[in-house]
Amino acid sequence: MLDTSEHLGALLDNPNSVPLDQIDPSLAELFRQQKHHAVFKRLRAEAPVHFTSDSPFGPFWSITKFKDVVAVDRDHKRFSNAPVITIGDPPEHFQTPMFIAMDPPQHTPQRRTAEGAVTSKQLAALEPLIRSRVEMILDELPRNEEFNWVDRVSREMTMRMLATLFDLPQDDRHLLTLWSDTTTDSPTQGVMDADVEGNIKIMMGALEYFTDLWKRRAAEEPKADFVSLFAHNEATADMIERPFEFLGNLMLLIVGGNDTTRNSASCGVVALNQNPAEYDKLRADPGLIPNMVSEIIRYQTPLSHMRRIAKEDVEIGGKTIREGDKVVLWYCSANRDDEVIDRPYEFLIDRPRARHHLSFGIGIHRCLGNRVAEMQLKILWEEILKRFERIELVGEPVRTLSNFVNGFEEVPVRIPG
Repeated sequence: MLDTSEHLGALLDNPNSVPLDQIDPSLAELFRQQKHHAVFKRLRAEAPVHFTSDSPFGPFWSITKFKDVVAVDRDHKRFSNAPVITIGDPPEHFQTPMFIAMDPPQHTPQRRTAEGAVTSKQLAALEPLIRSRVEMILDELPRNEEFNWVDRVSREMTMRMLATLFDLPQDDRHLLTLWSDTTTDSPTQGVMDADVEGNIKIMMGALEYFTDLWKRRAAEEPKADFVSLFAHNEATADMIERPFEFLGNLMLLIVGGNDTTRNSASCGVVALNQNPAEYDKLRADPGLIPNMVSEIIRYQTPLSHMRRIAKEDVEIGGKTIREGDKVVLWYCSANRDDEVIDRPYEFLIDRPRARHHLSFGIGIHRCLGNRVAEMQLKILWEEILKRFERIELVGEPVRTLSNFVNGFEEVPVRIPG
């Protein structure tokens, strides 16, 4: 086996110095230091369909170009989402099936049930509430004082929204943060020193909390929150008899409802400060906000990858992927593919066709909360521009250690005034 620390050091220093057949793009530290882009740039040029024979997660194929990621993501008949969507496998004693990691026909009714919480009608009804909460969060921010944007704004906004989608008491929203962070603190995503057993204990506490909630929701009139929808829909009402599947879907909805928005809300502040001409454009024309939201989500790519398993032998890019092989769709690489996206490494808030990205995936497993994420970010920036001339980045952001969640732990900022 390769010396992981030596291999990581070489990739961080100069990815072109590593023999092509030895490149392992799955190392989480590459993503924390934002050095993964250079690795994927080389793979797209020299081996768009690349095989890593030796990694902490076993052998796997990397799909790195936009068109190939689209082709595999849409091909659920030859590429299975089961049993998990991360590059690594969970421990045998903690298997948590979820509908994004299922194939039809199991996948379809569970996803369709969850979609009931985020219909266009539901979101239109929620928009005034989301705006009022964003206003409250922003109005409470200090002036001329350094604070962590992730804690005070990004995390707070997304947890309040997620509590609403679950119809939880707002006083319990901190539990959603705990459960989301615990789910992603995992060796399955490259966090090799995670406390696996301690995290399982925390998630079993989440299962207990939501099992009690299910019983109460089942005894009430149907509502449009996630748990009530699952409890009252004929296709999912027996899920409570499969507690680990119920927990898996909770983990999916909590992380999915949290990470895209939370980390994109942080990325916007970072990217605008690193590209002051774009910040000037935004202040001059707030009408660019919807387009900028799409550009932020592309530029950040909040979830770096999804994994599949080949159901049969398939040829892609001149390479034969064998039945049973692990295949990793690197969305973060596809979103930097210059054959599809012009000037992909630049942050351009007026980018033409800004929504043409793969941050939400594509096909039957496309993120069901994409409109929720876009609406929250749009409202956030509308309200920011009403209040603040500038949000200043005053230190180096601290990024998440993960090959799955492309996120921020700290974004130190100051609001002049």
